Amino acid sequence: MKILTNKRIILGVCGSIAAYKAPDIVRRLQDLGAEVRVILTQSGAQFITELSLQVTSKNKVHHNLWDKEAELSMGHIEMGKWADAILIAPASANTIANVAEGRACDLLNSVILASDCPLIIAPAMNQQMYSAAAVQGNLTTLTLRNIHIIKPEIGVQACGDIGEGRLAESKEIAEQVGRLFQNTELSGKKVLITLGATIEAIDPVRYLSNHSSGKMGSALADACIEAGAQVTLVVGNIGIDLNQKARKISTVSAQEMHQKVMENIADQDIFIACAAVSDYSIKNPEKNKIKKSGKNLTLTLLPTKDILKDVCALSTKPICIGFAAETQNLTENAINKMKYKGCDAIIMNDVSRDDLGFKSDENEVIFFTKNFQLKMIKNSKQKLGRKIIKLVVEKFI
Repeated sequence: MKILTNKRIILGVCGSIAAYKAPDIVRRLQDLGAEVRVILTQSGAQFITELSLQVTSKNKVHHNLWDKEAELSMGHIEMGKWADAILIAPASANTIANVAEGRACDLLNSVILASDCPLIIAPAMNQQMYSAAAVQGNLTTLTLRNIHIIKPEIGVQACGDIGEGRLAESKEIAEQVGRLFQNTELSGKKVLITLGATIEAIDPVRYLSNHSSGKMGSALADACIEAGAQVTLVVGNIGIDLNQKARKISTVSAQEMHQKVMENIADQDIFIACAAVSDYSIKNPEKNKIKKSGKNLTLTLLPTKDILKDVCALSTKPICIGFAAETQNLTENAINKMKYKGCDAIIMNDVSRDDLGFKSDENEVIFFTKNFQLKMIKNSKQKLGRKIIKLVVEKFI
């Protein structure tokens, strides 16, 4: 899997002759697996056309903070939530100053302020401008805020000067963006994650199941792999592709998932129970298809084994993180589940909402421990996955 697979990158293109390289930067990011959306500043549009960036990125190019259609849904805020990273390349002296001063003077700067994702800046300007004390002071300010600066190259510039200020090569810029998503917080750790829905047979044709897609579990797996963990996935019924760097164990029923988890849990450091496991299975499922008779049909249900509770009860258990998919009494039910299961943390999500949870690419959760809770507002499951894993590392590693 490529290092930017499933990553959403906003590319800000500013007023510099180096803006002509922006389509190549888009392609390089795409080659690493990223989806790219472009924000073209008013000055940037003097050097490159909106159409060329739209064709390359295969997405609408954004440029106007006062776009009435976009702002009906608070477009600059939604774009900030959408992005996994914001890259400004080329970054002009003016844009660098605006970011350093926290201005919301245009769409690009407003999106930056409305986002909590990593920001990467690749300056490009005349060598004398780049060396100016004001520009260097602004870059120092940004570095102190943990904003990543991609140093420009030394060489002949468009104006004929020779010095530092040329935009870094497109390939190097894309690779530096990719490296932002690789860390060592879980290096050497083993993580087992359950995901997807279990299937309980009624007969050879029919079954009991649920709407889980496996997207949240997959996002957590990606985040753990990015952090350096060795990941094992015990997978139920899903409709998505999984990270090829993970070891995959396929299952069907709750009983089979329980068996595979218990067979593989012994040397794990973290266990995340994200699968939507059926609470009941059918007693004596029929070997042949049940024919419609016009009469009522009674099915006898038997409780399934509790995977999370059984793992939490082990004498040498891993760090145990559970999920609570609730529709009412959300906080109360989640906390009670955490106590009953004996897990270290529980992540509650409201599955009664049409715009969240099962099948959706977005979610909104509350992370609970015994003495702590944090609400993570609606966002992509990929971004939430990283935030959850970062929190697990902070609290338990």
